[in-house]
Amino acid sequence: MFNVTVLRLKDIVKYIICIFVLILLIFSITNYFSGAKENTQEVTQKVENVTNQISSHSLLSCLDATLPVVASIQHNGEDEKKKEEISENDILKSMLETQISSIKGIQSIEESTEEPEKTEEEQNVELAETEQETQVITNNPVAENCNAQYGNVKIKNQTDYQLTQEMLTPDITIENKNILIFHTHSCESYTASEQYPYTPTGNFRTTDLNFTVTRVGTELTTQLQQYGYNVIHDTSYHDYPSYNGSYTNSLKTVESLLQTNPSDIIIDLHRDAIGSRSDYAPTVKIGDEEAAQIMFVIGTNAGGLWHPNWNQNLKFAVKVQEKAEELYPGLFKPIMLTTSRYNQHTGKYANIIEVGATGNTLEQCLTSMKYLAKVMDEIMK
Repeated sequence: MFNVTVLRLKDIVKYIICIFVLILLIFSITNYFSGAKENTQEVTQKVENVTNQISSHSLLSCLDATLPVVASIQHNGEDEKKKEEISENDILKSMLETQISSIKGIQSIEESTEEPEKTEEEQNVELAETEQETQVITNNPVAENCNAQYGNVKIKNQTDYQLTQEMLTPDITIENKNILIFHTHSCESYTASEQYPYTPTGNFRTTDLNFTVTRVGTELTTQLQQYGYNVIHDTSYHDYPSYNGSYTNSLKTVESLLQTNPSDIIIDLHRDAIGSRSDYAPTVKIGDEEAAQIMFVIGTNAGGLWHPNWNQNLKFAVKVQEKAEELYPGLFKPIMLTTSRYNQHTGKYANIIEVGATGNTLEQCLTSMKYLAKVMDEIMK
């Protein structure tokens, strides 16, 4: 009988690899130690060790001992069988988790690029509505002495200039829409109310700017910003500690601000003094709201001071008031044209706007700014 040994293809491949590796190993050892006679015995010993391994073990175990990486092949084969046993549900679960992770990542990116939420104060800003019934409801009114008019816009001309239709026609184009607001008389205040009580530090005056015309300027700034305009609001004291020199102080402020913030529209926001009459509160009712009446004061060069652009300032006031008479008739009192300059030579469309009088409350004046901002936006669109 013949003894027949059945060799698997896998074993044959291992034998061949083992032989090849052994040959390379012997060749490398021979080359490495050939130049060193003193290491001949070590080489011989290493070769004998390898020979003993071949003789005392099967070729397959020899390969495993000599090249552990090859030995891992057989184990890897077994691992592959285990991997094949992963259920289809596990694969689907893994895919689902991957997709969920990706979606969360996308959501996280989208959330990080969203615009920051507006503050509560910004969210609560109420803009003016149009097409509302409007009527003047002033108690103890002051007589309007008008001597010039353009359409529905009335003018009280206190100068010797004869105003022609050409001088009053608001044929201007507003290109620079930056707006500068300041207060020559920062401490001018109003009649205290339950909502806005304060302790006066003078005759309808207080150094607490939260209760003065400066607070009204803050409201106008906020309203105009809602329409997208760049507004600089300066809240510096110009009439404190000394009232004298207020216009000199405010001129320095304006000239300094214009160096870094060029603006054509320059508003010096005041409160009408009118002799500090506590019973005079020029008021207009718009819808269900009461708002303090507003008045433009436009200076000229009639007093002898250099002021070449006063007529442009006047045209701007006429343009604003013309639109106001269309939207909210009675919101403005007649324009006052004076002989003084009032620092209005600093801008192309510089002006004084007086909001209310001593008899008005602060809340009435704040309401006015909502409608003034709407009117200004309409002429600058």
